[in-house]
This record gives sequence, structure tokens and C-alpha cells, in this order.
Amino acid sequence: MDFKEKIRVIPDFPQPGVRFKDITTLLKDGKAYKEAIDQIARQLEGKEIDLIVGPEARGFVIGAPLAYALGVGFVPVRKSGKLPYETVETTYSLEYGKDALAMHKDAIVPGQKVLVADDLLATGGTISATLELIQQLGGDPVGAAFFVELGYLGGRDKLKGLDIISLVRYD
Repeated sequence: MDFKEKIRVIPDFPQPGVRFKDITTLLKDGKAYKEAIDQIARQLEGKEIDLIVGPEARGFVIGAPLAYALGVGFVPVRKSGKLPYETVETTYSLEYGKDALAMHKDAIVPGQKVLVADDLLATGGTISATLELIQQLGGDPVGAAFFVELGYLGGRDKLKGLDIISLVRYD
């Protein structure tokens, strides 16, 4: 399946010059959504994974069904202040400021093999922050999976040493 055909590109959003890759058109197509999750799951066959971690919010719609398909647990990463139990947190830089991500401090047992799943790999900032949380808890990051990768933004370079799966790549 050509997943690029299922992704809507919106010019000049959220600002002039940006060509936003909108996966909601893929998500609403049940066959395409299922095939995207199944294709990533097939690429992960044989890989030792104990947990999948997904940053909010679109990481939830990729990570949770992928965890289900692989028969492993799912851990949500949320914005600071959104989780009800004790957390570990990290801050990271955005284009115009900073943000913070949090994870329950008991979400990962030291030594667990963890895969990060999200909709998009752009500059790698959110994923790098998520990896930092995993490592704070003693997890072993083994890879990352994305529906879309914007190769021209160089996010893959920040994730050296990780196996990376991307269904669609824009260069």
C-alpha cells in the first residue's frame, strides 16, 4: 500500500512555508490504518521488545495498537502535570520555547527493552526527550517506529544507535 497517498499535505500550516503532513486521513481509513500498524509489527518480528512508549497525543494512536499487535505493554508519555502518580520529567526545546514531558516513575522496570512509537519523526526533539525518560528509569531503548519521517529535518541523526522504522519518508 502506498501510504503517502493516504496522508494529506496541507501547505502553509501552521505557518507559511511549512507543508504539514496530516495523518488523520490515514487514520480514518480503517484498512490503511490497520495495514500501517501491521506493516510496522511485521518489521519488528523477532525483535525483543517488552514495552512500547508513545508520546502524547499521536504517539498513543500509533503505540497502543502496535503494542496490542505485538502483545506487549504500552506506556503513555504525557505533558507535565497530566499524570496522576509520581513522575519523572524532562524538558526539551521547541522551535519557539521549551516544553516538558513526564512518565510515571514506575512505568519501566530497569532493563526492559523499550520501543518508542509516534506519528512523525521531524527534528527528533520529542523522541530524544522520550528516550531520556526511558533511560532515567533504567529502560533499554531498542528502536523507534513512525508513520512519517521528514528526512530533511535530520531527526534520525539525533537517534544514532537506534533501529528506526518509518513507513513514509519525505526528503
